[in-house]
Amino acid sequence: MSQSKKEMMNRALSAMTINIGKFGVNDNVLEEIKRQLKANEIVKIKFAKNIAKNKDDYIADIVSQTRAKLIDVRGRVAVIYKKKP
Repeated sequence: MSQSKKEMMNRALSAMTINIGKFGVNDNVLEEIKRQLKANEIVKIKFAKNIAKNKDDYIADIVSQTRAKLIDVRGRVAVIYKKKP
């Protein structure tokens, strides 16, 4: 693991977690993710068990729409990062 990725993962320990429930990702969820990225740069996204099989599609969609960078995926949790402007 590169030094910067280690640093990011350490920061992710205290990052805001956004839970994605059975209805998946909608506009409100995307707006909240964008707000949290703007405020904190790092956001953890946790997927409910019943939608976890589709998490890769959801992650790709979130990363694309927020222009964030995927840092890590472990189980049902993804960590994304977007540098403050």
